[in-house]
Parts: sequence; structure tokens; C-alpha cells
Amino acid sequence: MTFAIFYLFSDWALLIARVALGILLLAHGFPKLKDLKGTGEWMGSVGFKPGILRATVAALVEFLGGLMLIAGLFVQAVALLLAVQFVVILIWKLFARHKFIGDVELDLVILALVLILLTSGAGMFSLDYSVF
Repeated sequence: MTFAIFYLFSDWALLIARVALGILLLAHGFPKLKDLKGTGEWMGSVGFKPGILRATVAALVEFLGGLMLIAGLFVQAVALLLAVQFVVILIWKLFARHKFIGDVELDLVILALVLILLTSGAGMFSLDYSVF
């Protein structure tokens, strides 16, 4: 049994996913941008060296990526960058033996949403659709 009627709403679902993920990424990226020095020191202390460079890249990918996802601009390119970032995060957390609930699961959901956007695109309600 198929639910073909739901395909009519896929563009709305992509819009909701993009905006929700974009807001989440803004919330994670802004504090990193605000305190690049502290974030860089922490990243260096856990093995991501040079820490300030890694912190800057992570903060920009999350914050600017969040803005671009909300707007629907270059969604697949942004999704690719985010996919790489969150695969690295998940591998690091698994090797560091972080607990699943309360730590790893949010990163896993973000990766899943990013992969959906990477393979599906931005949808009709996006700048990608209207411009490209």
C-alpha cells in the first residue's frame, strides 16, 4: 500500500526540515563564533589541532550553514560540508565513549537530516529552486 498523496507535501516537509535544522545549527554555531578562542582551546585539548582553525571552520559551517539552510541557498553543498563535519563528530564521540542518550543521539539525528537534504535537495520553497 502506498501513500502517494503524501508526495504532494514533500516540499513542505523539506522546508520544515531545513528551517528546523537551520535554527538548531545557528544555536550551536553562534556560541562558537562568540568565543572562538575558548572553543579553539577546547578543540585543541581534545585532539583537533590546530584548535583555533578547527573551531573557526566548525563555527562558520554551523552558523553560516544554518543561515543558508533556512534560506534554501546552496543546500546540497552546505549539506555535504555538514555531513563531513557530523561524521567526524560522531566518530570522535564513539571513540571517546560518549553516552548515546544525551550526547550522541542529537548528532545522529542532525546527520540523518543533513543526508536527506543532501540527497533530496532544498525543495520548491527555497532560493535554490527559484534561482537555479
